[in-house]
Amino acid sequence: MASRWNSRVSIIFIFCLPELLLSAVVTLDSIEIYTTHEWLSSTPTVYFRCSGEKKTVLPDVKKTHTAYHFMGEESFQPLTDFSSKKCKRCGFYEKDHIKFDDVFDEWEFCPSDFTPPDGRYMHTKDKEFNATFLCDDCIKKAIGNVANIDTDSNHDKKGHGMQWYIMIILVSVVASILIIMGLFVAYKYWLKRKRQQEQARFLKLFEDTDDIEDDLGIGPLSDSI
Repeated sequence: MASRWNSRVSIIFIFCLPELLLSAVVTLDSIEIYTTHEWLSSTPTVYFRCSGEKKTVLPDVKKTHTAYHFMGEESFQPLTDFSSKKCKRCGFYEKDHIKFDDVFDEWEFCPSDFTPPDGRYMHTKDKEFNATFLCDDCIKKAIGNVANIDTDSNHDKKGHGMQWYIMIILVSVVASILIIMGLFVAYKYWLKRKRQQEQARFLKLFEDTDDIEDDLGIGPLSDSI
């Protein structure tokens, strides 16, 4: 019974929160620190952390003005991952043995920061550090979203185009029917007028014949008897 309930909850969770299942992993490609803040130690302890997440210590970063490059397969990788389009408050810090940890920099870390073609993002803080991050999944998902938007827009355009096409056909059919009806009414009116004119000419012909008979003294046979 409990397993069925868990399965149902999982299914509901998947359908209701699909974005949470789309994880985009972020790795550190390179970093160079320009200064240290810990006076009691010559070898600083540098770490990365996003708000609400655990620290990721960079064990190899010990010297200033030294560029450290990584393969993305180190034990401390990945730094973090994006489960949605929302940004995170993240930063690089240096462990302090006496007071609060020192801050190299804190900033809004967003999936949209990563640019094609390889999903690279560089963040620099003057006199503090220079770091490069990689998130190939961020680019793939952004391209996928754009493709979906383009597909939807194409469908919308086709739908609107089809609606206009149907409307034009309907208007053309209605206009044709009205023209045919108008021609038919005009033809019937012309026939009526033609009959009236013929009747008028016929009556006028009889009137002219009666006038001629009167002029010649020819009248109906009943009058001469």
